[in-house]
Amino acid sequence: MIANGTKFGRYEIRAKIGTGGMGEVYRARDEKLNRDVAVKVLPATYSQDTERLTRFEQEAQAAGSLNHPNILAVYDVGEHELAPYVVSELLEGETLRERLSGVAFATRKAIDCALQIANGLAAAQEKGNHPSRHQARKHLHNARQARQNSGLRVGETD
Repeated sequence: MIANGTKFGRYEIRAKIGTGGMGEVYRARDEKLNRDVAVKVLPATYSQDTERLTRFEQEAQAAGSLNHPNILAVYDVGEHELAPYVVSELLEGETLRERLSGVAFATRKAIDCALQIANGLAAAQEKGNHPSRHQARKHLHNARQARQNSGLRVGETD
């Protein structure tokens, strides 16, 4: 785990917000642009695994090559103490998995969510990107469109 206050270039780690198959995700502060971002770090122990490192880099490049309201925006990539990282927009809210474990969606909300997921996936495929199951994890949040932990995210519309 990375300590709060650690600097990754211009990004200051503020708090750990998640763990996934490809690494750990932290809330950080972009000191140059004065905004909060998400920093996904592939731990140094994993960066020795060439297959995992290649997948991490491909995921960053795939998301970074896209510009769509239903796809997570990637801002930067780098390396800190042999650990590669990706900086993306910070999207807050519950994941689709979390949302589905509670009360069922209303039909209209389910259709809206499915359309946003389909639009994001279609945009990725138009650019030649074929998101894996992990990259296609969705994230729900109010008012904003877009998506984090590992790739595509979906926003609800009001």
